[in-house]
Amino acid sequence: MRSRSTPSGPAGTPLHPGAWWLWSLSLGTAATRTTNPLLLALLIAVSAYVVATCRHPTPWSRSYSAFVRLALAVLLIRLLFAITLGSPVPGTHTVVTLPELPLPDWAQGIRLGGRVTAESLVFALYDGLKLATLLICVGAANALANPHRLLKSLPGALYELGVAVVVALTFAPHLIADVQRLRAARRLRGRPDSGVRGLFQVGLPVLEGALERSVALAASMDARGYGRTAQVPDRVRRTTTALTLGGLLGVCAGTYGLLTAEGGTYGMPVLLAGLAAALAGLRLGGRRTPRTRYRPDRWTPRSVLVAVSGAAVAAAMFVAGAADPAALHPGVVPLVAPTLPLWPGAAILLGLLPAFLAPAPAVPSARSAPSLREEQSS
Repeated sequence: MRSRSTPSGPAGTPLHPGAWWLWSLSLGTAATRTTNPLLLALLIAVSAYVVATCRHPTPWSRSYSAFVRLALAVLLIRLLFAITLGSPVPGTHTVVTLPELPLPDWAQGIRLGGRVTAESLVFALYDGLKLATLLICVGAANALANPHRLLKSLPGALYELGVAVVVALTFAPHLIADVQRLRAARRLRGRPDSGVRGLFQVGLPVLEGALERSVALAASMDARGYGRTAQVPDRVRRTTTALTLGGLLGVCAGTYGLLTAEGGTYGMPVLLAGLAAALAGLRLGGRRTPRTRYRPDRWTPRSVLVAVSGAAVAAAMFVAGAADPAALHPGVVPLVAPTLPLWPGAAILLGLLPAFLAPAPAVPSARSAPSLREEQSS
């Protein structure tokens, strides 16, 4: 049984934040390759178990439940659209017949109301569950990866873009933490914290805190010299731009080639050449933003294994989609019960590897409370 105390030594070193993002995005990529609800439910269970086991008591770790609620809302909205607007999937099993509103001729192909079939509902459920799984996997990355450490690991050429991304990623966790804190304070005072009145009483202080945090962030970024660049020769700047843009175009072309049957021969070489050019451009571009890193994060063997475990899940789903597409995409016409493919399901279980490799989260105590408040105000 794992100890819940803070480990020490090399085994207690936190995993690289990039490893968590690669693991989560790989699970999300695997979710996009299937509409089998059993496989999607297994991906959700794997990500939820890893988050419950490995997340630390930090402000951003509380955002996972918000992503789960957002995924449920997306699923319900997808079903609601299938009921009210119809579905392109034909069906013979009528569930309910709603009053249909007549529409003008220019709105052909769209209907409001009418016959709702079981086939259309199942198709909408599969489609919405795929998007919901992708959102939950992204929420797992937000809950597990420290955004500030992720920013510190970015190359110098992407530093300014990384600051904007990190600010966007930390907005939702800080907003959720503020809402929870204000609702708890109102409940302790015996005041309503739900309904329209509670929404206004909680929303205004949250908005005021967000504006104050934005002003403080802008002042701190200006004091640290954000946006200032070093003098670089024009020749190096033009070379950097050409390598970066050409590399990104090569990555897009290579990825498109891998996803299509016609580009299978040139997809991988173009993708590798594009990655090499983009990395060379980022390397040269880092000279424009000289900066130092205090205690940089290292890619330890455990971090590499976590990233590889997620990549293995995504690769297995790609192989399974090419070998047996019917198992990954159960049919709805005629309506059949989905089955769990054996080896794709076993491959998804490889995503549980971080639960055994990551250090156990520390139990919050009175001594660690100031550090949590500092993280919330940073």
